Amino acid sequence: MEYRRFKDTIVARFDAGEDFFQKLKRLALLESVKLGSVSGLGTFSHMNVGVYDLDKRQFVGNDFEGMFEIVSLTGTINTMDGEYYSHIHAAAADADGHVYGGHLSSATIGATAELVITVIDGSVDRKKDEATGLNIFNFN
Repeated sequence: MEYRRFKDTIVARFDAGEDFFQKLKRLALLESVKLGSVSGLGTFSHMNVGVYDLDKRQFVGNDFEGMFEIVSLTGTINTMDGEYYSHIHAAAADADGHVYGGHLSSATIGATAELVITVIDGSVDRKKDEATGLNIFNFN
């Protein structure tokens, strides 16, 4: 991973074989990002994406192995109980053009990934929502 910060914007490159979430967390902690918006593109060699099953109150994910071109990656960095927290969604295409996506639970970088993180001056913590089981923004 390498990156450069320009005022409230961080431009980063994650490298082949790196764990996406480990590097994102490391970067956010190094730069003291408490609230930010994440976007990116590149490739995954592994990803787990899925949807939240409201009845079961859990994420149901699908694992994909191979080279996948990230066509969309978006999310947030913030905190829960004052600690780092991220929420990322991604869609990625295989060589045949089939696109798989949803809530990103785990990912390994394929060839490379390019991220832009917009740092927002402030903080928004999360709390567990008993009605859905989700960790939602807490504006109190």
